[in-house]
Amino acid sequence: MELSIKMYKVANASEYLVITGVGITDIKLAKKAWVLPGQSCTVFDLSPVNYTFEVQAMSAEKLPFILPAVFTIGPRVEDEDSLLKYARLLSSHDKLSHHVKELVQGIIEGETRVLAASMTMEEIFRGTKSFKQEVFEKVQLELNQFGLLIYNANVKQLVDVPGHEYFSYLGQKTQMEAANQAKVDVAEAKMKGEVGSKQRQGQTLQNAAKIDAETKIISTQRQGDGKKEEIKVRTEVKVFENEREAVVAEANSELAKKKAVWAQTAQVAEVEAAKAVALREAELQREVERMNALTRTEKLKAEFLSKASVEYETKVQEANWELYKKQKAAEAILFEKEKEAEAQKALAEAAFFSRQQEAEAELFAKKKEAEGLVALGQAQGAYLKTLLGALGGNYGNLRDYLMINSGMFQEIAKTNADAIRGLEPKISIWTNGGDTNDGYGSGAMKDVAGVYKMLPPLFKTVHEQTGMLPPAWMGTLPDNGS
Repeated sequence: MELSIKMYKVANASEYLVITGVGITDIKLAKKAWVLPGQSCTVFDLSPVNYTFEVQAMSAEKLPFILPAVFTIGPRVEDEDSLLKYARLLSSHDKLSHHVKELVQGIIEGETRVLAASMTMEEIFRGTKSFKQEVFEKVQLELNQFGLLIYNANVKQLVDVPGHEYFSYLGQKTQMEAANQAKVDVAEAKMKGEVGSKQRQGQTLQNAAKIDAETKIISTQRQGDGKKEEIKVRTEVKVFENEREAVVAEANSELAKKKAVWAQTAQVAEVEAAKAVALREAELQREVERMNALTRTEKLKAEFLSKASVEYETKVQEANWELYKKQKAAEAILFEKEKEAEAQKALAEAAFFSRQQEAEAELFAKKKEAEGLVALGQAQGAYLKTLLGALGGNYGNLRDYLMINSGMFQEIAKTNADAIRGLEPKISIWTNGGDTNDGYGSGAMKDVAGVYKMLPPLFKTVHEQTGMLPPAWMGTLPDNGS
């Protein structure tokens, strides 16, 4: 029977304890701890390790090159989550094991190739510092998922692949450019020296001639003004000759400078032509080597690919397909939700626009109705003003005309007739033919005269209702006192 013993373990300064088992849900990291029965304890080292690689990459122009690099990589000690990742995934392997080295090398080579494929060779060569920095950032991003940290990284100078000497040609180009520039500088210095020498000689001759002229002028001043003028003319002729010599020297220097530029251009053209031929040869050789490499790769796959690798790739593809289907389903649901939200937004905007148009239409109708009323009032005012002017400004005549024109009297008569329509009065006049002395004639005419006596009260009623007076030929209204 095996005896379980509780042990107390302590890790070194550069180590950590990884404890699993009874009472621990996942894993436990500690520098010192009791290891109980039913628990397992593993010690892993935190010290970083140097990994040396020579990454073969290819630029955007399909030009291969080698990137020698030394990476110092180890667990990220200041982050507990990173330590847990490293403990789960890599602590069971030795840091110098083939498994860990292949993992790190695969990440570095993969990120370097992807980055190099997006840049031209000129961009890689001229921006080496930024290229290295971006490689470090990409590699660190991938190493984070394993809890690893790049403590130091040193990328050496880019190296040509045998048979593809791009950097060698680039260096030769730089050397040729420097040599050509040196030749131009030498030619310019020589030109300046010759021009300066000619200028000094001219100045010497001018000064000598000037001194001679002054000496002769002083010695011959007493011989007459004619001799002095002759010497002065000779001096001016000598100065003119010196100036002409300086112009000739300057023209010669310009010619020499142009010859140097033409020679430089010819040499550059020769170098570029040789470079183009070499680049074409390198491309053809690279294509041949690529086809050979592909042939060898396919042959090795056919000979050494095992059933386990096939099953592993099949499982990976199935898992990727399931993940892809789930992602597409989630994207479809998200797309439907977005479309529903857009439709609701469009409906709300349409309803708002409809209400806005209705309000604007109602406002326009009210505005037009108000404008119509104003126009109608203005027209009626002009109409009344015209009638009042035609009637001599008599308001009573205007009122009578409007009431007659609008049929007011007919309406009054119709209203009074409707009031007594149901009574159906029957008027019978009986007379025995006797005469009276009241001045109205017979008895029948007396009754008719009584009817006419009723007209003034009727006119009074019309006057009270309308304010209009009857014409003079029909009579006048009775006074209140009569």
